[in-house]
Amino acid sequence: MGDVLLALSIPVLVFGGGIYAACDCWWRRRHPAPPSPYTHRAARLAEQDMLLLAEEILDDAYAALGPLYDAPAAPDLAEPPTEPAAVSPRSPRPARPASTPGRAPSPPAAVRKR
Repeated sequence: MGDVLLALSIPVLVFGGGIYAACDCWWRRRHPAPPSPYTHRAARLAEQDMLLLAEEILDDAYAALGPLYDAPAAPDLAEPPTEPAAVSPRSPRPARPASTPGRAPSPPAAVRKR
């Protein structure tokens, strides 16, 4: 009798496992789990939130520091230049100044000892 019960228990277990899998599948289709925080969609949403935060930070910084970076006022074209432009003998264009006013070359770097 023990062998008969053992032989019949295998089909019962297989059939029971199939019924359980079908019911589990039906339940999960009708009651989906909340989205996982590790999905691609969640990563895209987090990226969009970070971009919006970065834009806010940049907008605030530009609002605070924007006047420092405004272009200087253009010179008045009604006044004639006081000095004639320096002209290179090879080209008809005016020569460029050696350095821009207000910007001196930086001092040489200190020599490192080995």
